[in-house]
Amino acid sequence: MIPTLAHYEQITASCRALFEKKMIDYGVAWRILRLPSLTDQIFIKAQRIRSIQSLAEQKVEEGQESEFMGIINYCIMALVQLEKGVADQPDLTPKETLALYDKHLDQTKSLMLAKNHDYGEAWRDMRVSSLTDLILQKLLRVKQIEDNQGKTLVSEGLDANYQDMINYAVFALIHLDS
Repeated sequence: MIPTLAHYEQITASCRALFEKKMIDYGVAWRILRLPSLTDQIFIKAQRIRSIQSLAEQKVEEGQESEFMGIINYCIMALVQLEKGVADQPDLTPKETLALYDKHLDQTKSLMLAKNHDYGEAWRDMRVSSLTDLILQKLLRVKQIEDNQGKTLVSEGLDANYQDMINYAVFALIHLDS
Protein backbone atom coordinates (compact mmCIF):
# COMPACT_ATOMS: atom_id res chain seq x y z
CA MET A 1 0.00 0.00 0.00
CA ILE A 2 1.31 3.45 -0.96
CA PRO A 3 1.60 5.76 2.08
CA THR A 4 -1.20 8.33 2.25
CA LEU A 5 0.92 11.41 1.64
CA ALA A 6 2.66 9.91 -1.40
CA HIS A 7 -0.65 8.72 -2.87
CA TYR A 8 -2.27 12.09 -2.11
CA GLU A 9 0.53 13.93 -3.90
CA GLN A 10 0.39 11.55 -6.87
CA ILE A 11 -3.35 12.09 -7.31
CA THR A 12 -3.26 15.85 -6.80
CA ALA A 13 -0.35 16.12 -9.26
CA SER A 14 -2.59 14.45 -11.87
CA CYS A 15 -5.39 16.90 -11.05
CA ARG A 16 -3.01 19.86 -11.33
CA ALA A 17 -1.69 18.59 -14.69
CA LEU A 18 -5.26 18.33 -16.00
CA PHE A 19 -6.04 21.83 -14.65
CA GLU A 20 -2.94 23.20 -16.39
CA LYS A 21 -3.86 21.58 -19.73
CA LYS A 22 -7.40 22.92 -19.53
CA MET A 23 -5.99 26.36 -18.72
CA ILE A 24 -4.00 26.18 -21.98
CA ASP A 25 -7.20 25.31 -23.85
CA TYR A 26 -9.61 27.71 -22.10
CA GLY A 27 -7.51 30.25 -20.24
CA VAL A 28 -8.95 31.31 -16.90
CA ALA A 29 -12.48 31.95 -18.16
CA TRP A 30 -13.74 30.43 -14.88
CA ARG A 31 -12.68 33.64 -13.10
CA ILE A 32 -16.04 35.17 -14.07
CA LEU A 33 -18.00 32.46 -12.23
CA ARG A 34 -19.70 33.38 -8.99
CA LEU A 35 -19.37 30.94 -6.09
CA PRO A 36 -22.89 29.51 -6.47
CA SER A 37 -22.08 28.66 -10.10
CA LEU A 38 -18.95 26.78 -9.05
CA THR A 39 -20.87 25.06 -6.26
CA ASP A 40 -23.49 23.95 -8.79
CA GLN A 41 -20.77 22.55 -11.09
CA ILE A 42 -19.36 20.55 -8.18
CA PHE A 43 -22.89 19.41 -7.28
CA ILE A 44 -23.48 18.17 -10.86
CA LYS A 45 -20.27 16.15 -10.74
CA ALA A 46 -21.10 14.65 -7.33
CA GLN A 47 -24.62 13.76 -8.47
CA ARG A 48 -23.20 12.06 -11.57
CA ILE A 49 -20.84 10.03 -9.41
CA ARG A 50 -23.74 8.97 -7.21
CA SER A 51 -25.72 8.04 -10.30
CA ILE A 52 -22.82 5.94 -11.66
CA GLN A 53 -22.56 4.20 -8.29
CA SER A 54 -26.31 3.48 -8.20
CA LEU A 55 -27.18 2.60 -11.78
CA ALA A 56 -26.37 -0.65 -13.49
CA GLU A 57 -25.86 1.13 -16.83
CA GLN A 58 -24.19 4.40 -17.74
CA LYS A 59 -24.53 6.07 -21.14
CA VAL A 60 -21.47 8.34 -20.96
CA GLU A 61 -18.17 6.48 -20.84
CA GLU A 62 -16.35 8.81 -18.42
CA GLY A 63 -16.18 7.17 -15.03
CA GLN A 64 -16.05 8.29 -11.43
CA GLU A 65 -12.36 9.11 -11.55
CA SER A 66 -12.69 12.04 -13.96
CA GLU A 67 -15.63 13.40 -11.98
CA PHE A 68 -13.73 13.25 -8.67
CA MET A 69 -10.83 15.03 -10.39
CA GLY A 70 -13.29 17.67 -11.59
CA ILE A 71 -14.56 18.14 -8.04
CA ILE A 72 -11.01 18.73 -6.84
CA ASN A 73 -10.27 21.29 -9.54
CA TYR A 74 -13.59 23.12 -9.20
CA CYS A 75 -13.08 23.32 -5.42
CA ILE A 76 -9.64 24.86 -6.00
CA MET A 77 -11.28 27.39 -8.33
CA ALA A 78 -13.83 28.17 -5.63
CA LEU A 79 -11.06 28.73 -3.08
CA VAL A 80 -9.35 31.11 -5.50
CA GLN A 81 -12.63 32.96 -6.02
CA LEU A 82 -13.07 33.24 -2.24
CA GLU A 83 -9.62 34.78 -1.99
CA LYS A 84 -9.58 36.99 -5.09
CA GLY A 85 -13.25 37.72 -5.67
CA VAL A 86 -15.08 37.28 -8.96
CA ALA A 87 -13.55 39.00 -12.00
CA ASP A 88 -15.44 40.64 -14.86
CA GLN A 89 -12.86 39.26 -17.28
CA PRO A 90 -10.13 36.64 -16.99
CA ASP A 91 -7.43 38.51 -15.06
CA LEU A 92 -4.73 36.05 -14.03
CA THR A 93 -1.67 34.86 -15.90
CA PRO A 94 -1.04 31.12 -16.08
CA LYS A 95 1.87 31.56 -13.63
CA GLU A 96 -0.31 33.46 -11.12
CA THR A 97 -3.09 30.93 -11.51
CA LEU A 98 -0.85 27.93 -10.86
CA ALA A 99 0.72 29.69 -7.85
CA LEU A 100 -2.80 30.17 -6.39
CA TYR A 101 -3.67 26.55 -7.23
CA ASP A 102 -0.55 25.34 -5.42
CA LYS A 103 -1.15 27.60 -2.42
CA HIS A 104 -4.70 26.36 -1.89
CA LEU A 105 -3.74 22.75 -2.51
CA ASP A 106 -0.89 23.03 0.03
CA GLN A 107 -3.29 24.47 2.63
CA THR A 108 -5.77 21.67 1.92
CA LYS A 109 -3.05 19.01 2.15
CA SER A 110 -1.96 20.45 5.52
CA LEU A 111 -5.55 20.19 6.73
CA MET A 112 -5.70 16.58 5.54
CA LEU A 113 -2.48 15.71 7.37
CA ALA A 114 -3.76 17.24 10.61
CA LYS A 115 -7.16 15.54 10.40
CA ASN A 116 -5.60 12.27 9.28
CA HIS A 117 -3.42 12.34 12.38
CA ASP A 118 -6.39 13.02 14.66
CA TYR A 119 -8.79 10.56 12.99
CA GLY A 120 -6.23 7.80 12.43
CA GLU A 121 -6.94 7.41 8.70
CA ALA A 122 -10.52 6.33 9.38
CA TRP A 123 -11.34 7.12 5.74
CA ARG A 124 -9.46 3.96 4.70
CA ASP A 125 -12.34 1.89 6.12
CA MET A 126 -14.99 3.96 4.34
CA ARG A 127 -16.66 3.11 1.06
CA VAL A 128 -16.33 5.33 -2.01
CA SER A 129 -20.11 5.73 -1.94
CA SER A 130 -19.89 7.12 1.61
CA LEU A 131 -17.24 9.62 0.53
CA THR A 132 -19.55 10.66 -2.32
CA ASP A 133 -22.41 11.16 0.13
CA LEU A 134 -20.17 13.27 2.39
CA ILE A 135 -19.26 15.46 -0.59
CA LEU A 136 -22.95 15.90 -1.38
CA GLN A 137 -23.67 16.76 2.26
CA LYS A 138 -20.89 19.37 2.21
CA LEU A 139 -22.37 20.79 -1.00
CA LEU A 140 -25.77 21.16 0.62
CA ARG A 141 -24.10 22.94 3.54
CA VAL A 142 -22.25 25.26 1.14
CA LYS A 143 -25.49 26.05 -0.69
CA GLN A 144 -27.13 26.94 2.62
CA ILE A 145 -24.22 29.18 3.61
CA GLU A 146 -24.36 30.83 0.18
CA ASP A 147 -28.12 31.36 0.58
CA ASN A 148 -27.32 33.01 3.95
CA GLN A 149 -24.86 35.38 2.19
CA GLY A 150 -21.91 33.62 3.81
CA LYS A 151 -23.07 34.17 7.39
CA THR A 152 -22.85 31.33 9.88
CA LEU A 153 -23.53 31.23 13.59
CA VAL A 154 -21.24 28.42 14.71
CA SER A 155 -20.27 26.53 11.56
CA GLU A 156 -17.04 26.47 9.64
CA GLY A 157 -16.93 28.69 6.58
CA LEU A 158 -17.05 28.02 2.88
CA ASP A 159 -13.30 27.50 2.56
CA ALA A 160 -13.25 24.62 5.07
CA ASN A 161 -16.13 22.91 3.26
CA TYR A 162 -14.39 23.18 -0.11
CA GLN A 163 -11.19 21.83 1.46
CA ASP A 164 -13.06 18.88 2.97
CA MET A 165 -14.60 18.10 -0.42
CA ILE A 166 -11.15 18.10 -2.02
CA ASN A 167 -9.85 15.71 0.62
CA TYR A 168 -12.87 13.39 0.35
CA ALA A 169 -12.45 13.31 -3.44
CA VAL A 170 -8.74 12.49 -3.10
CA PHE A 171 -9.58 9.71 -0.64
CA ALA A 172 -12.14 8.32 -3.10
CA LEU A 173 -9.54 8.38 -5.88
CA ILE A 174 -7.06 6.58 -3.63
CA HIS A 175 -9.66 3.86 -3.03
CA LEU A 176 -10.44 3.62 -6.75
CA ASP A 177 -6.71 3.43 -7.53
CA SER A 178 -6.04 0.61 -5.05
